[in-house]
Amino acid sequence: MKIWLLRIFWLLLFVGVGVVFYFAGQAEQRKVLKTPLISIHAEDENAFLTEEELKDRLQLRKLFRSKMLANELNVHSIERAIAAMAEVKDVNVYKHLGAQWEIKLALRKPIARIFNTSGQSYYLDQDGFMMYRSTLHTARVLVFSGAIKDVYNPHLNCDFINNPNLKSSQKIGQIYRISNYVCNDPLMHKLIGQVYLNPNGDFILIPLVGEQQIVFGPARSNKEVSDKFERLSHFYKEALPHEGWNKYKEISVKYEGQIVCRKK
Repeated sequence: MKIWLLRIFWLLLFVGVGVVFYFAGQAEQRKVLKTPLISIHAEDENAFLTEEELKDRLQLRKLFRSKMLANELNVHSIERAIAAMAEVKDVNVYKHLGAQWEIKLALRKPIARIFNTSGQSYYLDQDGFMMYRSTLHTARVLVFSGAIKDVYNPHLNCDFINNPNLKSSQKIGQIYRISNYVCNDPLMHKLIGQVYLNPNGDFILIPLVGEQQIVFGPARSNKEVSDKFERLSHFYKEALPHEGWNKYKEISVKYEGQIVCRKK
């Protein structure tokens, strides 16, 4: 008899606990959802998305609104919507107890801004992805213009632009190699501000200091780019301090193993 009473006691206890948790969960779901805690990571000052802009976009897509209930929150839909934003590299959305929720995201780092012959303007990030220009933010990065026909393609990535089978008429891979090197080299990052692609397919670098232009030529491989910039760096460190910054109107590193200068 005592065994049966003990079993009934434990059964009622489990049922009671389950009922308590059920009603507690229902009450939790009926709470008004709080404003999300947002954490945005950007590698430099070129942050293309702010907390307020993110909340405005979520409200515009009707994924979040004022006085929204906790049970209406769709974490997966919000995560997919944010991941589809061109500025976003990675995102995680979490739902906590007490009608709290959190968004953590990392932004892409732009390394070049491109103006093509079709009138488009877009950015290229450090992973080789294209980002359409923002009307609210402008990044201080290397600017490319001239005979660039490559159009905006949000599906482009680094693996694609480094593909050796890419059509030679496309210059985006060469643009990526130049901008990626400049972005990661302290001297070139401070020295080069603009790059012009002439109709012959040569990249012309425009320094921020001095009146000369630098004929860089093509950038068909990482090795070629590295070799040209190493020659250029050596020239700027060793020769120009003695020759003077305004002595030459043109410096060419186009041909392998050479630095050719033309005086004014």
